[in-house]
Parts: sequence; structure tokens; C-alpha cells
Amino acid sequence: MLLDLIYLVAITAEAMTGALSAGRRRMDLFGVIIIACVTALGGGSLRDIVLGHYPLGWVAHPEYLAYTIGAAIAATVLASRMHRLRRAFLWLDALGLVAFSLIGCAIARDTGHAPTIIVISGMLTGAFGGVLRDVLCNEIPLVFQKELYAIVSMLTGIAYLALLQLGVSENRCVLACLGGGFALRMLAIRYEWEMPKFVYQHP
Repeated sequence: MLLDLIYLVAITAEAMTGALSAGRRRMDLFGVIIIACVTALGGGSLRDIVLGHYPLGWVAHPEYLAYTIGAAIAATVLASRMHRLRRAFLWLDALGLVAFSLIGCAIARDTGHAPTIIVISGMLTGAFGGVLRDVLCNEIPLVFQKELYAIVSMLTGIAYLALLQLGVSENRCVLACLGGGFALRMLAIRYEWEMPKFVYQHP
């Protein structure tokens, strides 16, 4: 129930950030809605396709699609005020990343996949909606060049499996990973923690 609630909040926030990215590219309303849906639901859809987990999440629950479309339209109406909510969006994005990652891990685990696949499924769910958004907006994905993001997703998945292996109950495991992953993401933003960059300038 907790993850379900956080998931709804997260897809709403992610859809709004996707809509704003589309607005910066001067897309029409159809483009705004598509980018918003890809941002909010793309990672989970990619995970389900890779795992052969059907129907896709938003197909089984059409209300998710309604939430994202509503959020995209709301973002276009409230765009002039959105900059005031930047800090709140950072918090929601961090929480959404961790929640998406845990949901992806839980789905892969429930379908009997190996630990490596479980962690990768969490990363796909958590991080790749943003990758798809940036690719469609003709930008280098932020995941590949900014503060720790996909790494937070990966570490959250590893912690989730480790705690379960130690016999921690599912609910306590989820709460611990939500708190730990959220804290790590916020610290990465605060102190600009990044992965080492590869720079090659010669032709």
C-alpha cells in the first residue's frame, strides 16, 4: 500500500517534469502528453517487455495513464509557477526513483528471476523513463552525466535483496530501502557526488 501510494505521487511528479522538458522544446500538446507518459511510465514498460511481464503496468491499470495525462496538462497550465516548486520536485523525484526501483525489483523477484536480473529490473524501472525522455527531446540523458542516479537505483536494489536474504520482513525492508535510497540521492545532489567521467578529445 505504501509503495502504491508513493508510486502514484511519483508518476504524477515525473509526468510533470516530462511535460516541462517537452515545453522547453516547444512541443504541441500531443507531444507534451507523449513525453510525460514516456517519462512516468517508460521505465516500467521497458522492464515489463524485457521480463516478458504482461500486460504492461499501465495496460493493466489504465488509471496510471489518466494520472500522467492529467499531470501533463496541469503542468502546461501551471508552468509559470513551477519554478517555485523546484525543491519539492527534487524530493519527489528522489522518492520516485527509489520507489520505482523497489517496485521493479519486487516484480522481477515475484516472477522468479536471478538476483542480477532483479537489480537490473529495478534500475530499468527507476532510471530509464528519464533516459527515454531525454533521447526523445534530443538531449544527452541526465542519468549519464549528473549526480548519482542510476547508481542509487542499483544500490537500492542490492540493499533490498540483502535485507531479504538476512530475513528482514518485506515491509521493513521496503521502508529501510526507501529511507536509505532517498537519503543517498539527496546527499548526492547536495554534495554533487558523481561517477568518474571519461573524457576523450582527440579525433
